[in-house]
Amino acid sequence: MVTFGGLDEPFSRYDSAHILIWPIPYEATTTYGRGTARGPQAILDASCHLELYDEEIGGEVYRLGIHTLPPTSLTGPPEQAIHQLYTRARELLREGKFICALGGEHAITPPIVRATAEVYPRLSVLQIDAHSDLRPQYDGTPYSHACVAARLVEMCPVVQVGVRSLSVEEAQALADLPIKIFYAHDIVGRTDWIDAAIESLSENVYLTIDVDGLDPSLIPATGTPEPGGLSWYETLALLRRLAERRRVVGMDVSELSPIPHLHAPDFTVAKLIYKTLGYIFRHRLHEE
Repeated sequence: MVTFGGLDEPFSRYDSAHILIWPIPYEATTTYGRGTARGPQAILDASCHLELYDEEIGGEVYRLGIHTLPPTSLTGPPEQAIHQLYTRARELLREGKFICALGGEHAITPPIVRATAEVYPRLSVLQIDAHSDLRPQYDGTPYSHACVAARLVEMCPVVQVGVRSLSVEEAQALADLPIKIFYAHDIVGRTDWIDAAIESLSENVYLTIDVDGLDPSLIPATGTPEPGGLSWYETLALLRRLAERRRVVGMDVSELSPIPHLHAPDFTVAKLIYKTLGYIFRHRLHEE
């Protein structure tokens, strides 16, 4: 099995690892471009070509231990798959490790957040996304990838960054929901929004990144590549400040739909994950 970063013993051992990489190749409710089920493996394959020293943090976060779990295969209709994910997330969280889940479609997020909220009180979610995902249901199910934030706000407050696509019904519902949106058109060319977004979050934060939140010039390999979005260094600035000012207790990255023979998006997502883990565990890394 391919491990994140191509790690071998002792840094890939489960019992000593601080971080778990959890591949979830789930794809059941996508509605435009498909292929997210291939996303986790593409990320893992690309990660084997990363330089594991990060010049920005001055260290190698893999030395804290990164264990790659076997992919979780989900069965049955969406409501059954979501329950399976919630049950598995509860089991993993009992181990006291940091979970980084790899989608698959974005519908994987709510059950993981539900389990995380049971462990970490006063949780909020930072969602990087092109879409508001606030539909109560879509295509006959409330567990669609288009309903992610609608499920999240039932559990905790949500801050969204990079949104540039929503329906009129979603826009009309915003005033009554515990959500704050930093629209892409409002933040382009500015930096003051980063502090404002982080100040809107509680102390414990779950991070969910739909890769379509980034500009499609960076990540064309996604089901609905909306024009505009966050640049590479904008995204890193946000994640770096988040890790400095809040306690990130879990994360996922979803909606990569690999394009054959185009490796750049896969590598970019793998590097984004590794950079984010470096920010989150920077202080612990330098303590050891």
